[in-house]
Amino acid sequence: MVTLAVNDREYTVEIEPRVSLLSALRDACGLTGAKRGCDQGTCGACTVWVDDRRVLGCLTLAIGCEGRPIRTVEGLADTAADGERLHPMQEEFIQHDAFQCGYCTPGQLMSAVALVHEGHATDDAEIGEWMSGNLCRCAAYPHIRAAIRDASTRM
Repeated sequence: MVTLAVNDREYTVEIEPRVSLLSALRDACGLTGAKRGCDQGTCGACTVWVDDRRVLGCLTLAIGCEGRPIRTVEGLADTAADGERLHPMQEEFIQHDAFQCGYCTPGQLMSAVALVHEGHATDDAEIGEWMSGNLCRCAAYPHIRAAIRDASTRM
């Protein structure tokens, strides 16, 4: 049994030691926001935060996250200030149409908020560099960068 603290809630799950954080979140906790893309750490669709740092859920063992705070896209709005319903990044993604099929959007959102907190949103080149681990097959990159620029002024 492993207890995971996800989005300020505890989940006690029975998993094998080899289970990835992504599988534990999706299959054992029922949190399907983080997506299974490549299962090799190259697409970023599974990006979540552990200890307020972005990690690839498909490459992170769930058992190593026991006792550490985990945040998924389902809990992103809970981090918004002033009681907003959505996080400013979520609002800007909607405003800028920064998603098309939406499959990569949860990972994009988690990375985008993290890169703003890390101080890497000064210009489009820097945003592109620090978001390079998150792929969008629909090529909505200009919209994503615009959403990040605008959200960074509100965060």
